[in-house]
Amino acid sequence: MAKHSETYICSSCGARSPVWRGQCPVCREWNTLEAARQPAPSSRTRHSVSVHARTAAALPLSSAAEETFEPFGTGMRDLDRILGRGLVPGASVLIGGEPGIGKSTLLLQIAGHAAASGKKVLYVSGEESLPQIRARADRLGVLHPLLFAISTSRSEDVLDILDAPEKPALIIADSVQTLASETAEGLPGNVSQVRAVATTLIESCRLHGVALVLVGHVTKDGNLAGPRLLEHMVDTVLSLEGDRHRMFRMLRVLKNRFGPNSELLIFHMEQRGMRIIEDPSTCFLGDRDPSLSGTAVVMTVDDRRPLAVEVQALVSKSYLAIPRRAGMGFDVNRLHLLIAVLEKRLHLNFGQADIFAKIGGGFHLQEPGMDTALVAAILSSFYDIPLPERAIFWGEVDLNGQIRPVSGQDIRLKQAQRLGYAPLIQPDTVKTVADLRKHVLSCGKKKAGIEFPA
Repeated sequence: MAKHSETYICSSCGARSPVWRGQCPVCREWNTLEAARQPAPSSRTRHSVSVHARTAAALPLSSAAEETFEPFGTGMRDLDRILGRGLVPGASVLIGGEPGIGKSTLLLQIAGHAAASGKKVLYVSGEESLPQIRARADRLGVLHPLLFAISTSRSEDVLDILDAPEKPALIIADSVQTLASETAEGLPGNVSQVRAVATTLIESCRLHGVALVLVGHVTKDGNLAGPRLLEHMVDTVLSLEGDRHRMFRMLRVLKNRFGPNSELLIFHMEQRGMRIIEDPSTCFLGDRDPSLSGTAVVMTVDDRRPLAVEVQALVSKSYLAIPRRAGMGFDVNRLHLLIAVLEKRLHLNFGQADIFAKIGGGFHLQEPGMDTALVAAILSSFYDIPLPERAIFWGEVDLNGQIRPVSGQDIRLKQAQRLGYAPLIQPDTVKTVADLRKHVLSCGKKKAGIEFPA
């Protein structure tokens, strides 16, 4: 019998350690090392591996056979575009997102369209029973004789179906963390099991020319759970984001070997599934009331797609020893930085004011182009002066109070002009935060309200 050696694997990053440690030596996370027994490789195994390595021969790249594959559609034209004309036979796609964000709904729609086009589809679920899957498919209107489903937690059940004479053209595994392989130890979802399940499914589907879609869980930070190796093994990595309490969802392309990278699709969650919004330029503005102070519109560029998003701010008198600062939809450190710039460069006193800011529509912004809009919203609320209804802002504010250009200047300018926004408050028209304050004050007289000391 083969001897077993015990090793410890980090459930966060997949690093190995010969001894147990309280902290992972690689990712520095605490209490993530789990014991995993593995058979020690014998001399015969090592010899066979070395012999096999010597038999591999290098060939001229020009003599390699060309791949002749024909992608098939998902039923959504824009989704086919970012995937590279659709789903590629033998390729693997990994999609991640928070629970309840709509991953299963979107994939069941894709499965139903593929089945309606004459392709056999297998939906593998380790989380739901067959009656639950049928009820959701019936609600979405995608039931079809070629749409098969199996509720299992064994990856070997999927491999048996792949070996059958009539193999499916598309397999959707929902999710990879709920499947377990007999070749690995531990419970489903640990690093060893995720690596073993993903490896066997990806290799088998590539061998049989079957398109594979894996659903992955995410951590509390929004990153894909499991070993980082999982993202390197697949051909395409997608991320479905959004606020579960709102109707909009954003599908980002993080990696793509067959199509464009850094793309973004906006979906609207409806009763019969997800619908792509053809022109999402202003969908995040909602029922905005421009007559109120403390609101500004920023022209942001998210993955090369220009979007008009509302930025809101509220400046109110504080009755606390330490005023509150809160932000939603962006890094709150950006709010602290901009407040310090305004106090220094404009000689404003926010020491007795609570300041709250958020991004409207449940959108999350990380780019510096939102600085000008955020400053304009703060000044608008501070002086209680509404900004012009069609005014739009973008630009980065540095520590000296200068407004600097940001990437995608031409894209923002063309989109703002196409949507009819004016005036355009951007680095070419406003140079400093002092100029920005003059523009805010020129929009109207300060209303009678709370007086802040200068």
